[in-house]
Amino acid sequence: MHAALRFIRYQFVVLLGLALAACAGPTIDSLREPVPEPLISRTELPGYGRIRYWGDDGDALTSAALNEIADQQRVDGNSSATRNFLAVSGGSSNGAFGAGLLAGWTQAGTRPEFSVVTGVSTGSLIAPFAFLGPSYDDRLTEAYTEISGEDVFRRRHVLRILGSVSAADNTPLRNLVARYVTDEMVADIARANSQGRRLLVGTTNLDAGRPVVWDIGAIAASRVPGRKKLIQEILVASSSIPGVFPPVNITVVADGRTFDEMHVDGGTSNQAFLFPSNFSVKMRDTRLQHQGVKRTLFLIRNGRAVPQYTMVNPRLSSIVGRSISTLIMSQGVGDLYRMYANAQRDGILFKAIWVPESFTMKEPAPFDPNFMRALYKVGFEMGRGGIPWAMQPP
Repeated sequence: MHAALRFIRYQFVVLLGLALAACAGPTIDSLREPVPEPLISRTELPGYGRIRYWGDDGDALTSAALNEIADQQRVDGNSSATRNFLAVSGGSSNGAFGAGLLAGWTQAGTRPEFSVVTGVSTGSLIAPFAFLGPSYDDRLTEAYTEISGEDVFRRRHVLRILGSVSAADNTPLRNLVARYVTDEMVADIARANSQGRRLLVGTTNLDAGRPVVWDIGAIAASRVPGRKKLIQEILVASSSIPGVFPPVNITVVADGRTFDEMHVDGGTSNQAFLFPSNFSVKMRDTRLQHQGVKRTLFLIRNGRAVPQYTMVNPRLSSIVGRSISTLIMSQGVGDLYRMYANAQRDGILFKAIWVPESFTMKEPAPFDPNFMRALYKVGFEMGRGGIPWAMQPP
């Protein structure tokens, strides 16, 4: 369950405030330069090459790009017939589960190196650590056991919500991301990228209403001076729950003109992802004459896979909050089934894990340190003791 949904009463005030502001002042569009619809698929980030694609468009994964990955793997001697993929879902403070699981998995001595790591929302914050391997476990552990809500958000005063785009100021989150996404991390990501491994993070382009997949390794490997800042912005955007945190505007160019795209939480589109559903790894293997590759998808869902009973108070905020939490739960389980079906189609072994039903602790406030440490411990013990992977969705 998204711990951030505990903001729901506050968010209701936000929505009311925004509605009033819309009647009394300029619209959001008048304060930015959004991309015109005819140009939405022709935008570029100045100085970068191919660093992103639509997350719902398998045609964007071109043969040239896939051949480049295969060539890098051969040069690096990493052309084995085994490929391990890791997808890390959203889940706000429940990301402590995934962090603990990865650290415990290292302790068990069975954690593989991942060819592709994907992340959404809190999963996008975990993904770089998971991608870089056990040497980053200590930093991952610190990020999910030594923080509190004050390190992630700062509530706005109710009167300041009028005309604002969010209930909270995300400056603490930006500072937190900047603390960990250092020059060293960027260099390490670039090095792994040169070996044919890929780190992918999902955001949602709010104007287009579509998922965007960012190739963080390609950004890190570029020579653009602002690459570290861009990676930080993407991770913040992927974690920016609409209404709670402000969206992230990313400057792009199309037809010689400058615009800005509005990006929010990747979980708005997908709670977890690997490849677009209309992209078939099996068809790609046939087309590129790559045979005999064994692939495994490990999916960490930072949340439960079955709903919990909750008595709902007959108040608007409670009803809306419970409805949204149910929607997110349903979407997340639906993503498990979607990814399972795609894995079955392409001959990929599917393994998923989620927060066990035996963990019943309630979180008193978003990003409560005691809650996160307890959940981290649950994940750690599961990882160290032999992860009970589910071979299909619940």
